[in-house]
Amino acid sequence: MNYRNRHLEAKILRYREVFPVVLVTGARQVGKSTLLSHLLGPDIPQVVFDPVIDVGNARQDPEFFIAQHPPPILLDEIQYAPELLSVIKRRIDRDDRPGQYFLTGSQNLALLRDVSESLAGRAVVLDLGPMTLAERHGLGMQPGKIWLQTLLDAAGALPDFSRQARLPQVAPWRTVFDALWRGGYPQTLDLPHDVIVDVLQSYVRTYVERDIRTLASVQDQQQFSRFLALCAAMTAQEINHSQLGREIGVTPQTAARWLNVLKATFQWMEIPPYHGNAIKRISGKPKGYFSDTGLAAFLQRISSPEALSGHPLFGPLFETHVVMDIHRQFQCLDMAPQVHHWRTHAGAEVDLLLERDGIFWPVEIKTTTRIAAGNARGIAAFRTTYPSLRHGPGVIIAPVEQVAHLRNEILVVPYDLR
Repeated sequence: MNYRNRHLEAKILRYREVFPVVLVTGARQVGKSTLLSHLLGPDIPQVVFDPVIDVGNARQDPEFFIAQHPPPILLDEIQYAPELLSVIKRRIDRDDRPGQYFLTGSQNLALLRDVSESLAGRAVVLDLGPMTLAERHGLGMQPGKIWLQTLLDAAGALPDFSRQARLPQVAPWRTVFDALWRGGYPQTLDLPHDVIVDVLQSYVRTYVERDIRTLASVQDQQQFSRFLALCAAMTAQEINHSQLGREIGVTPQTAARWLNVLKATFQWMEIPPYHGNAIKRISGKPKGYFSDTGLAAFLQRISSPEALSGHPLFGPLFETHVVMDIHRQFQCLDMAPQVHHWRTHAGAEVDLLLERDGIFWPVEIKTTTRIAAGNARGIAAFRTTYPSLRHGPGVIIAPVEQVAHLRNEILVVPYDLR
């Protein structure tokens, strides 16, 4: 597998000069240890922990383990040996040189609690997800501003996108259907289509049988697998726990708990609603997104990019891809914006609402290439509902060929703009 640069590299290199501990979290197989091994070099030893085997007797005798593994060191899947964290804390209290311990973890819930209790102020926590479209093309560390940074740095004025280029349309991401169906897990990027299905099948099986059993004590793994597939089908929708539970015959409380498990293992992300001062007319439900479109397409038994082109999930999966791509590009920014979605009970909605420095940028996501003023109705409704806000340009992201300017400070942006 060819190594591809990641957006997060610059921050890791910066923070290793500041913090004694760097923790990279993210779903299983997104490339956490590969990324750190690439940046740290072959001379940094690595230990991979296991939920069953007590590697190096780390859980039984953490003091001895740390004494025998002096820094700098990479400790992979640290959630399986949380006993080490308090020992690392005591070592750092005596010697707080930066760049000593590099940790990875694929379970967020207990891990972040243990880190906050043991390593508060001593560790920086960075999230890594499946690859963005730019990272898949090997452009994760390309110099120059990304389009999102250009938009935000314009401070509410119309940005100049003349220096932004589209990503190359080369195999295996020649079409939008290719990009969505293949997804962003590193191990699927260079494989032929007929192998990817088996790789993702093994991924789901390992995730359900190993991670879920360890983290959530789910008794009926087959039912949880159905729940996982249901969430893939409901990506880019507002979340109703009662509806989720009813679909597979579990209580709303169980559905909510299982969703939290998906979030804790980085398979699911939720965007909160924006209320402002019109709360009585605005939906208060969060909007959920499956973390990887390739995995979601597999769970919905979409057999090929060609099959996705006529599938009813194409629109939700395209929105999921754009939202997750933007979210992961925040790693390129010094200050990420707040993110919301907005929807009225009358049906007006904005898919993404970015807020930074008191400025609001409404973002709509469309699957058509024929963008007209009618596609900006949600943006216009948001501006009308909140006239006192400081509004930046509206953005419509679509599979178009080039940046275009609609009336009323609304930009049409290609989904693959760098």
